[in-house]
Amino acid sequence: MTTQNQGAVAKTEPTQSERFMAKVISEFGSSVGEVALTNFQKRLAQNYFIALDSVLKTTEEKRLKKSEKYRDPLPVTWANVNMDKLARDVVAYARIGFDPSQPNHINLVPFKNNTTGKYDIGFIEGYRGLELKAVKYGLDVPDHVTVELVYSNDYFVPIKKDANHPYEGYEFEIRNPFDRGKIVGGFYFHSYAKAPEKNKLVMMTIKDIEKRKPDHASTEFWGGQKDKWENGKKVGTETVEGWYEKMCWKTVYRAAHSDITIDSQKIDDDYLRLKQMESDFADAEVEQEISANANKNVIDITPPPSAAEPEQEPDQPRKTSRSSKASQESAEQGEIKFEINPDDIPQVGDEGPDF
Repeated sequence: MTTQNQGAVAKTEPTQSERFMAKVISEFGSSVGEVALTNFQKRLAQNYFIALDSVLKTTEEKRLKKSEKYRDPLPVTWANVNMDKLARDVVAYARIGFDPSQPNHINLVPFKNNTTGKYDIGFIEGYRGLELKAVKYGLDVPDHVTVELVYSNDYFVPIKKDANHPYEGYEFEIRNPFDRGKIVGGFYFHSYAKAPEKNKLVMMTIKDIEKRKPDHASTEFWGGQKDKWENGKKVGTETVEGWYEKMCWKTVYRAAHSDITIDSQKIDDDYLRLKQMESDFADAEVEQEISANANKNVIDITPPPSAAEPEQEPDQPRKTSRSSKASQESAEQGEIKFEINPDDIPQVGDEGPDF
């Protein structure tokens, strides 16, 4: 056979992007009865690939930086991702409209599935994604949702529905915009232009807001004291200003849209798939906690700074678990849970919280 003929029969290996798109197209075809994707769906699928490719590379770099004692032997690469599950999940989120290229829509987090021996991808909704879901599936979606923080120098008077007031409302005035004082709380207001009797005002004290703060909230976002490292050694602590006001506002914003009831008549296969993924993610965390309590060597992707790894200076927000006790036990073993505050995750290309 001539060199020309050999070249003719030689097969060109598809790129990872092409394999990913083929999987997604196959899932779209099986779920909607047709193979063709709209231009919008193609763009979303490409955005998921670009975002996840970046996440996998960053996570693999972190894995390699770990000391061998705490390093999971399985590389965080496309070859070790559960592609069948990923394609199904991407289809569900793309059909709902979540776009990973948009700030605070959806965040992708790889985590090890010990049953399959591969990495699954957790999809964590940002506060804008939560709004999108509430608007699409809400039972009685407000015409407008107002979210505000209240400071000590502001004027705020709630008006609750009673014999003298046919519907709820409020009076709010920023009397000194350049010196508003300290945050004392926040509120959200669901307003209905054609049916104001449905208006709903919910107030949250600063204590209520901070109760929703993760047990091990990232100081890069919430501010506070952070370990200071020099030449791979802890030399003390330093104060980080963070984005405390923004994180408080996001907390109230998430509560405002979580308070919109889902309409059971609007629930479709994509929404059910989304809820199943959330359940799977929670189950995986429980499995991690059980393994930790059984003193098994469960290694997650990003280690916390600890005495066990003095050579590594932390450069990313730490992830959090639902149980502070379990988190403490995990840290002592050199591991950490993968449940995180959705708004503590830096977006691809972001340098900080979006405004």
